[in-house]
Amino acid sequence: MCQVTNEQIIDILRQESVPALGCTEPVACALACARCREELDGIPDEVEVWVSGNIYKNGMGVGIPGTGMTGLPIAAALGVVCGRSSYGLEVLKDVSVGNNLDVAKGLLHGKAVVVKMKPDAVDKLYAEAICRKGQDVVRTVIVHAHTNIVRVEKNGNVLVNREYKTVAEDSRRRPELSVSRIWKFIREVDAGEIEFVLKGAEMNKAISDEGLRSAYGLQIGRTLKENIDKGLLENDLLNNALIQATAASDARMDGCEKPVMTNSGSGNQGITVILPVVVAAEYFGSSREQLVRALALSNLIAAHIHYYLGHLSALCGILIAATGSASAITYLMGGTYDQVVNTIKTMCSNLTGMMCDGAKQGCALKVYSGVSAAVQAALLSMRGIKTNDDGIIENDIERTIRNVGLIGTAGMEQTDRTILDIMTKKTELN
Repeated sequence: MCQVTNEQIIDILRQESVPALGCTEPVACALACARCREELDGIPDEVEVWVSGNIYKNGMGVGIPGTGMTGLPIAAALGVVCGRSSYGLEVLKDVSVGNNLDVAKGLLHGKAVVVKMKPDAVDKLYAEAICRKGQDVVRTVIVHAHTNIVRVEKNGNVLVNREYKTVAEDSRRRPELSVSRIWKFIREVDAGEIEFVLKGAEMNKAISDEGLRSAYGLQIGRTLKENIDKGLLENDLLNNALIQATAASDARMDGCEKPVMTNSGSGNQGITVILPVVVAAEYFGSSREQLVRALALSNLIAAHIHYYLGHLSALCGILIAATGSASAITYLMGGTYDQVVNTIKTMCSNLTGMMCDGAKQGCALKVYSGVSAAVQAALLSMRGIKTNDDGIIENDIERTIRNVGLIGTAGMEQTDRTILDIMTKKTELN
């Protein structure tokens, strides 16, 4: 592997920080359907969608923005009614325009939309839409990343055909990224070149504010704030970080129409990567430049760890996102490289094994756990308390990160299947 350049790191930062409206698994489903509709030049008569188990799991119980509804079928219906592939992860932003929602509901009532799980999907992130209008049939396939359209066919003719690469194949071409290289980058890069990360802070703060204004989801952020106002909780760094992050997650998972800035294809992870860092910067009186560098550090650490997991796995991604924010909080407290490394090890020792049982309102609870662990890990590291190099933790931080990736992929394959089996059987009973 070649040494990664500053320009390549900036590209990674841009690629892994993308605005999204709604949970990104239903969005991938809607995007595939939207691409089909564009080739059909009209709303199809029939919509057939096949998704991987992980997308199926993450799409079952999550709110779809602007609909008051949950699940993949309404996302697919909206994709063919008002989705535009050019919008990317914001494919559903025209839901509230005109009578789009009513038309989409009409497709569901007419049983024109069918969503099924594809047991032999080539990737954990797989969405395939087959749409028919009259004599025309269009098929669109998304693989490996939420907006990665690899194939489009119309009436058997191939319109788009992109090569699909596995993580292992990609790794042979990937420039070498490491915690030490990320640390060097965020300390030396011209802050003006990475100021775009502040857009994510503004975006995620806006949905957090919305989550505090209205009764979304489990209302975790609102409840914490109410208890601070009553004097039952301290108005401190930890509780304010928890309030901001959980309020944003509550709103997002309950169908709020405000977009979020993602990390590694996930809105909740984008929330967790960004908002605790913003709260910490305000609490410590950090400069604008320090906030920019801290947000870049948080995003890059999370993206680096995620590389060994893929965008979807049985391991809850909040662990990875919270590890990013823990690293950034340590940096904002004046931490050294060694202290940041120990913060990462503490997080891996603490939360590795937290499972993903689908996207839903309860994800805000996992955001709560991740942010709480992040603040605590930073405080422990700054006091010089170190995690022992035992269990999955190794002296070498890169080997530790790879161990986490191995647990979340090969190690939790059976866990993933068991979770999905429980969830699908519950759906059948209901």
